[in-house]
Amino acid sequence: MSKLQIWLAQTRANFLLLAVFLVLIGLAYAAKYNPEGAFNWWSAILIMAGTISAHISVNLFNELSDLHTKIDYMTQRTPFSGGSGMLTAGKTRPGQVRFAALFTLILSTGVGAYFTITAHWTIALISILGALTIVFYTNTLARYMLGEFFAGLALGTLVVIGAYIAMNGTPGTALTALVPIEVCLISIPPGILTFLLLLLNEFPDVEADKTGGRKHLVIRFGKKTAAKIYAAGLFVTFAIILLLPLLQIASFWLYLALLPLPMALKASQTTVKHAENTEKLVPAMGMNVMIVLATDLLIAISVIIQV
Repeated sequence: MSKLQIWLAQTRANFLLLAVFLVLIGLAYAAKYNPEGAFNWWSAILIMAGTISAHISVNLFNELSDLHTKIDYMTQRTPFSGGSGMLTAGKTRPGQVRFAALFTLILSTGVGAYFTITAHWTIALISILGALTIVFYTNTLARYMLGEFFAGLALGTLVVIGAYIAMNGTPGTALTALVPIEVCLISIPPGILTFLLLLLNEFPDVEADKTGGRKHLVIRFGKKTAAKIYAAGLFVTFAIILLLPLLQIASFWLYLALLPLPMALKASQTTVKHAENTEKLVPAMGMNVMIVLATDLLIAISVIIQV
């Protein structure tokens, strides 16, 4: 493997599309609700870079923690879970990964500080919550059944809202006028989907995670109950998407985001049926990745059509 390939694997680059699509939703809404203003491409690029950096940072901190707790030596690695394997294989060194994790954390925090000054002070709250989630996700939050919730919030809902505020907010904007109700409500499905992405990817690693001291939702409730939580989460996600246009809160273009629904039904059925069988669960994990990315992207496209 070349150095580039090693670091692409180390940063879990194949999952960074999640950050891209989440930001795209916020940018699309920023353009929709500021139709007369010029779209600031510099700000958009900066928001994208900061969010991707944050995602890389949490991935790297997670890999360092899994190496320290030896979880990476016990995981049943799949294409969607179990870490990159770069550290355990000696392809990268802990010092290198730690430097990269800190560098990307500082970069994302710097972007947040910039928009706190130029856009709105609430960006500081979002940035602080994001930074705390990055640093404490593996060693603290995942040990107290909070990891999935904070991931869904910090790398889901708040990315959409934060991108919107960074683009359209001004220092003097009142809180009541800062974010339209449509943006607030549409940010919920991406948050749930990020939550579910982590939840399902935890199934193969239950025993290893237990040994490493974690206590996430799959460990707490067991795989069968966690499978039902996963199915319920998908139901709520698509129910919100279905209801918003009917309640005249969003355009009917949003129904484009219902296209992954048949796949979601299949993934739910497979997860509930094969919760205890990792080999048979892997196809559902693959479908889940496509559901998350496709739904987020289609939400963004449904808004871009309206601009």
